[in-house]
Amino acid sequence: MVASLFTGIKQWEFEWQGHKATLPVFYYDNSSLTAIYTADTAEVKKLLPLRDMNPIEFLPGKSLVAFTAFEYRKTDIDPYNEVSIAFLVSFRKPQVPGVTALTQLLRRCFTAYVWQLPVTTEIARAGGVDLYGYPKFIAEIEFKKGSEWWECSLSEKGEKILDLKGRVLRTAPARTTRYITYSVLDNIPLVANVFIRPLQFGQSRNGSDAEVTLGTHRIAGQLKTIGLSERPIIYQFAPRTEAVLFAGRNLIDN
Repeated sequence: MVASLFTGIKQWEFEWQGHKATLPVFYYDNSSLTAIYTADTAEVKKLLPLRDMNPIEFLPGKSLVAFTAFEYRKTDIDPYNEVSIAFLVSFRKPQVPGVTALTQLLRRCFTAYVWQLPVTTEIARAGGVDLYGYPKFIAEIEFKKGSEWWECSLSEKGEKILDLKGRVLRTAPARTTRYITYSVLDNIPLVANVFIRPLQFGQSRNGSDAEVTLGTHRIAGQLKTIGLSERPIIYQFAPRTEAVLFAGRNLIDN
């Protein structure tokens, strides 16, 4: 029997905002859709909070933007939905167009700045903001799952931010992936590890297998200025995963 992702990981309990909490946070049963686009590097740099963040480029002048919709069905902080808009970056290190991205893909270890991270519950929002400095806010995130396509709709107070649509792909178990996320809390850069084990996973490089449609919200307006590619270069379909979010920490402790 294959061990769970959570085997051998020590959790600590603590009091936070009158609730009992644990770190790291375990996500026992989840789904996700990811569409990775290219964007103009010069425009992406304008959205990054620190000069030490260097966009990772697919081609010279074209960096990478990942749109991911998460459905967390069973977690240590109860069920909720989330959408991540993240820029792949290197921190205080140069990047080589194409080479850095390929190296991270082969190692299954990606470094990113999470630019927007809307969620559907207050405990998920407050924990992400207070403990990690993630740019979380409460939003409406709804999934529609059909036999051929899955769709996620993201809005804030009724105003559409985006829709993410992905084809249902054939799946198989895949290697655990590590995501190193950078954030800023009280003007101090932090880093945190997220490990995701895909129990069911499919991937496609067919640009017609996924689509992000932008709405009228201010966030959509900002995304319209960064020169997103017409179609995604990679689409990932993961109807069942396990995940662990470790505590945020100072860069010196990385």
